[in-house]
Amino acid sequence: MRSPLAGVTFTAPFVRELPFLAMVNLRVGTFPHPLPGPNRVGTLDGRDVLWLGPDEWLVVGPPGDAPAIETLLHQALGDTHGSVVDVSANRTTLAVSGPHARDTLAKGCPLDLHPSVFGPGHCAQTLLARAQVVLRQVDADPTYHVLVRGSFAPYLAEWLADATREFW
Repeated sequence: MRSPLAGVTFTAPFVRELPFLAMVNLRVGTFPHPLPGPNRVGTLDGRDVLWLGPDEWLVVGPPGDAPAIETLLHQALGDTHGSVVDVSANRTTLAVSGPHARDTLAKGCPLDLHPSVFGPGHCAQTLLARAQVVLRQVDADPTYHVLVRGSFAPYLAEWLADATREFW
């Protein structure tokens, strides 16, 4: 297996790839366990659950965890109609952290990233430098995870390197 960013050297010290995270898409009308509401992140059995839409969530776990997540979701669904799909190969994750992370992302993101509006535990599907991403604020440092399709990852890594240049 090869990361979409294999061979890319990250020049900014506060941008790095988190390759091969397990990502399983869940589409369901009703689920027997609480799931996060709009633009929020929750947990399910120790995995992060990101709200993507009215009936759609993305369950994220460590590398190699997709089969276990699928089993967990299928068991929880039981006879309930729903869809569980491993989409791990669809995206990679860039972590952007440090005191200038918010300023860097704001250069190319239309969302209001002010801490009073978008803080830890928030996520959104949005654009970053014209690339479609799922953006999540992980903590107050701040650290953000940018989930981007593999085909856009090299472009976005280059854009982030340029956008962060003034800060290092």
